[in-house]
Amino acid sequence: MPSLNGVFAIIPTPFDANRELDSESLRKVVDFEIKAGVNGITTLGIMGEVHRLSDQERHLVTEVVVKHVEKRVPVVAGTGANGTELAIKYSTEAARLGVDAVMVAPPRLLKANDEAIYRYYQEVAGSVHVPVVIQDEPVTYSVHLSPFLIARLADIEGIQYLKLEDAPTPAKISQIRKLISDRLGIFGGLGGLYAFEELSRGACGIMTGFAYPELLTEIYAEFSKGSKSKARDLFHKALPIIRYEAQPGINLAIRKEILRRRGIIKTATLREPAPKLDEEGLQELSELIDSLGLK
Repeated sequence: MPSLNGVFAIIPTPFDANRELDSESLRKVVDFEIKAGVNGITTLGIMGEVHRLSDQERHLVTEVVVKHVEKRVPVVAGTGANGTELAIKYSTEAARLGVDAVMVAPPRLLKANDEAIYRYYQEVAGSVHVPVVIQDEPVTYSVHLSPFLIARLADIEGIQYLKLEDAPTPAKISQIRKLISDRLGIFGGLGGLYAFEELSRGACGIMTGFAYPELLTEIYAEFSKGSKSKARDLFHKALPIIRYEAQPGINLAIRKEILRRRGIIKTATLREPAPKLDEEGLQELSELIDSLGLK
């Protein structure tokens, strides 16, 4: 079984009011996540607005995160691209900067082409000395990775993990486990919406963004020590804020607003174009946080 496990926080990329990178807030996010007990940090994910960053900004974000983490926890960097050569460039650069693994999404142009997808992952994995995490997120990338293709990819040297966000995720975990047992570490995602069921089906952890990571780390800790009923109770208690934050389209706006309120980032600014929380949404969020007794 691969060695990475637990809660890996996919961190947002903070911007100032002028939409420029805010490195100071980025360092605060790192410290906040580690203090919350996460087992790892993932940067340059979809909710890190990676698609709105220049190559220079991607480099800077990875460099800041790796240096500030200072090996307190493992760091994973998103390095997928629409071309093999570009994905290799991002992956080798991230490895050179000191990440512990790279998360690679399939190119959007490879719909229903399993052989091309296989070659892409084979070449990328062969270019780096760190483990590769397959990113299975068909909503954003419009590429469906079947359990059979994932099982085949698991045979490629260097591919050790899967970040699974192809709902229904619990059922897909079971399908993959039947094919390859525990040869691939599987992380759930989707904001933690199905975290308990994913762990129950054999996930090695939760890799997602969430403004209350301490709730996820508590759930994982209880589950890991065999207190499954307590983990379930904690999960159900956290579900209202998990559900609210996970709203498609505005999930990152909600997450950044909560982190701003918690004093972790200076502004909740997103790069444009991006949907915003309306006034009613801001009020709903305030009432929900109050009703749950959250910070």
